Amino acid sequence: MSPDTPPPPSTLAPFRYPAFRAIWIANLASNMGSMIQSVGAAWLMTELTRSHLLIALVQVGATIPILLLGVFAGAIADNFDRRRVMLAAQTAMLLVSAALTVTTWMGAITPLLLLFFTLAVGCGTALNGPAWQASVRMQVGPRDLPQAIALNSIAFNLARSAGPALGGLLISVTGPAPAFALNAISYLALIVVLLRWHPEVAPPKRTPMFAAIATGLRFCYQSDPVRRVLIRGSIFGTAAIALQALLPSLVRDRLHGTETIYGLCLAAFGTGSIVAALFVGDIRRRWGSDRIVSISSLIYAAAMIPVAMTQSLPAILGSAFVAGLAWVSTLTTLNVAMQLRSPEAILGRCMAIYQAVTFGAMALGAWLFGLIADLWTLSAAVLASALWLAISAVLLPMLAPMPGRDEGRIAN
Repeated sequence: MSPDTPPPPSTLAPFRYPAFRAIWIANLASNMGSMIQSVGAAWLMTELTRSHLLIALVQVGATIPILLLGVFAGAIADNFDRRRVMLAAQTAMLLVSAALTVTTWMGAITPLLLLFFTLAVGCGTALNGPAWQASVRMQVGPRDLPQAIALNSIAFNLARSAGPALGGLLISVTGPAPAFALNAISYLALIVVLLRWHPEVAPPKRTPMFAAIATGLRFCYQSDPVRRVLIRGSIFGTAAIALQALLPSLVRDRLHGTETIYGLCLAAFGTGSIVAALFVGDIRRRWGSDRIVSISSLIYAAAMIPVAMTQSLPAILGSAFVAGLAWVSTLTTLNVAMQLRSPEAILGRCMAIYQAVTFGAMALGAWLFGLIADLWTLSAAVLASALWLAISAVLLPMLAPMPGRDEGRIAN
């Protein structure tokens, strides 16, 4: 580094922006509630059915709307006030979570109803995601954008770490209905912060919906660096989601554990994610994106092997921690690569397409490996996902390498 080159910004630099700080704290509370609800929904499904596929479909319900609605949500984020879009999405998810609470409390919940409510919350997530991703630039300066993305990942994974353990404990004491109610309440903090936040932005230029979608799709198809990021996200997401989708079944059938054990396994995954988010920025600057994504895929594959082969809780907790490291290292790197190569005018659409491809692949993977678990065994499904990740880590650096540091980068 030359004497005239400023040092890279601190990981915590975005916290000096009041808007980012307030939204980050409120988002942490909302994510905590969401994780508590996801633990409750996944474990409740194990009590309602013995089918591995139906249990895995809880994960599908949470992610498939991002595939089906994502590009429309991206066009909405670019055509309308992003703050108002997030407010609408958060309010809708609050109402759905409240309805789930009442239905469960009345004892009227069924597997299909639980999947319906999970799908409805997923629709809110799909609407919120592109506006949320695109709004980060409205909260911090351009130089602090990668650090802000990493801090948002830390917030999510702090919730992933503490939320499942708290959710498992809460469910074991009170049942799932109070966990769902707590999630409904958690949306209020972010709604209040968004109501008080009034960023100075130019009114968005309205474009007809399908024309706006076509513009975003055309850019992502024609941009070779962006296209490679999308390929890497879809291949990783398809296989990596198997661990999270099948974890409730693994805890119930292999460990003969309770909802508390399930929460601890997710907490271990979340703790690894936090550690990775703290250091991935520095590692990315030293190693480059391609090496991080490839090595993380191999590490994730290696972590899956003890999950498939052992019934030892400490071994599975350790594997979940390592998988969390690899999960966030990969997804944060992909997210930063996508944001830095997307024009501001169509940023919402580009991020929506990224989310649709990556999380849509996760929905497909959850269904696929849940089906394999039903047709063969849980171990076979987990090992198949590990093999997928290992093969992709070897082949994709040659077939679809991640963009170089300045390749396709856009100055916004």
